[in-house]
Amino acid sequence: MLKACLNGPRLPHEHWKLPVTLDQLAQSARESVAAGAEALHVHAKDRRGHDTLAPDVVDATVAALREAVPDTAIGVTTGAWTSDDPLDREQQVAQWSVLPDFVSVNWHEVRSVPLAEQLLERGVGIEPGLWTPKAVAQWQDWPHRNQCVRVLLEIVADLPAAAALAAAQGLIDAIGDDPGVPVLLHGEERAAWPVLELAIQRGYDVRIGLEDTLEMPDGTRAFDNAALVRTVKDMLAAS
Repeated sequence: MLKACLNGPRLPHEHWKLPVTLDQLAQSARESVAAGAEALHVHAKDRRGHDTLAPDVVDATVAALREAVPDTAIGVTTGAWTSDDPLDREQQVAQWSVLPDFVSVNWHEVRSVPLAEQLLERGVGIEPGLWTPKAVAQWQDWPHRNQCVRVLLEIVADLPAAAALAAAQGLIDAIGDDPGVPVLLHGEERAAWPVLELAIQRGYDVRIGLEDTLEMPDGTRAFDNAALVRTVKDMLAAS
């Protein structure tokens, strides 16, 4: 499964094609799906381009994407950086009325489990974001782990290739050969391409987009999300 991560916590000045507004997100979604993306992960943005869980913004974002790519699964972040108060984060999420198909929940964050269970009860799929072997172990102790859509093994540090691959292997070893749900492995910044190649070798789900990297494999600036998706689609076809 190839997922496009369209924007992430990046701000508009970081890339001229970073989608922030509803129109930009819809256009990038259409282009990415046409290029081969099978699912989307987005961060809803306020007027300044900062991540938000505000119900009106998330509802509008999910609705716009559903209209743009009606047959594509839509996921959003619930990252703790969107709110200084974990309880406020839960209260905002509880007020969403246009529900995404799935959400990512970073398992090391405060009150990640209550947030995940709140969303699971409402029929929203859960993607636990596992950044460390400790987070993997904590997720494995969760009684509802087999109800997850997939798990995300994430190398979020900007590491050179060798260090990124070592960190990725540590997560792979921690989760084992049969986690019970699909695995998506990805890295960010310099880690993006070497970790993606490892994910393809392992037969895991993959993701790419301007959230994870602004560069193509050769180090040149990526034109947009669709260009990144097409590159990975070609890599998958050749594997």
